[in-house]
Amino acid sequence: MSLMVDMEKQLGKFRLQVSVTAPLGEVTGLLGASGSGKTVTLRCIAGLLTPDAGHIELDGRVLFDHKQGVNLPPQQRKVGYLFQQYALFPHYTVEQNIAVATRDRTAVEELLRRFQLEEHRHKRSHQLSGGQQQRVALARILAAQPQVLLLDEPFSSLDTHLRGEIQGELSWFLEQFSGPCLMVTHSQDEVRRLCHQVCVVHHGASQPMQTTEEFFNHPRTLSACRLMGCPNISPVEHRENGGAYATAWGLQVQVPQNAAYVAIQPHHIRLVDGPGDHRLFCRCTQVDQGPFSVSVSLACGDGALQMEVSNSDWQAVDHAQGVWIELPPSQLLPLTDE
Repeated sequence: MSLMVDMEKQLGKFRLQVSVTAPLGEVTGLLGASGSGKTVTLRCIAGLLTPDAGHIELDGRVLFDHKQGVNLPPQQRKVGYLFQQYALFPHYTVEQNIAVATRDRTAVEELLRRFQLEEHRHKRSHQLSGGQQQRVALARILAAQPQVLLLDEPFSSLDTHLRGEIQGELSWFLEQFSGPCLMVTHSQDEVRRLCHQVCVVHHGASQPMQTTEEFFNHPRTLSACRLMGCPNISPVEHRENGGAYATAWGLQVQVPQNAAYVAIQPHHIRLVDGPGDHRLFCRCTQVDQGPFSVSVSLACGDGALQMEVSNSDWQAVDHAQGVWIELPPSQLLPLTDE
């Protein structure tokens, strides 16, 4: 069972073009900045919005096809949608909120037990913590026996100190769910913890899927690299002699011809003892000492770099006037424009 989406939607001047496949038993992250089209994608899959063109299919069952004239209503799609604010009925109890989705009393009791909500069954939503509200919303979704889960920024309404705990609960829940799951987020931490693969959506256009490991270790585009949190990015100027130059750092680099930018992670920058290939002399503009490592802001060329080194490596060099660093070619990340 998989969810296959290939669709287009025009909303005013905004155009959405998304192609993504969410496999069985895995969490696929839709990652992008606010306003990139992630929530619109979920609403189209759920049948709350109608695409202008394309095809949406779940386990071989067509939910939408523009050419064939197929557009199943939401209640026939077997889609479980977890909204940002959970959308619980405020005047209903926990038990009643779950029972809205099924007439099977045995199923309601089982879900109360499974989500550890038995002692809260008579409470209303305002009497619950954020984590408890999320559990009620998830229990209600499961009561409807969905074939796919759509999670729309499930932690956005929670205080920071609650997110880690509730991410753990959601992770456990997702491991029990056998169908595909599509999760909208703009948090790299949520992607690391919960997602098996990632599809970046940038200005309404989806980019090719990557596994989570590939996304963090080898992002392919400028927007993906920014979303995964890399601070060191430079435009690339390709010279007539076939060489390439990182203009922000003032350094010759080895990247493919189609690379418009190059990046490097802070922990891949090395302290060295003097000039040489792939090396720069930089001024230290800020030093933040941690218990095990040092984060150093560097000024070099017309730009800046962020470096992270161990305490012992930092203490071993004289950095009063500046430092020599090396950007190993094997650690450079070539990036296309989008």
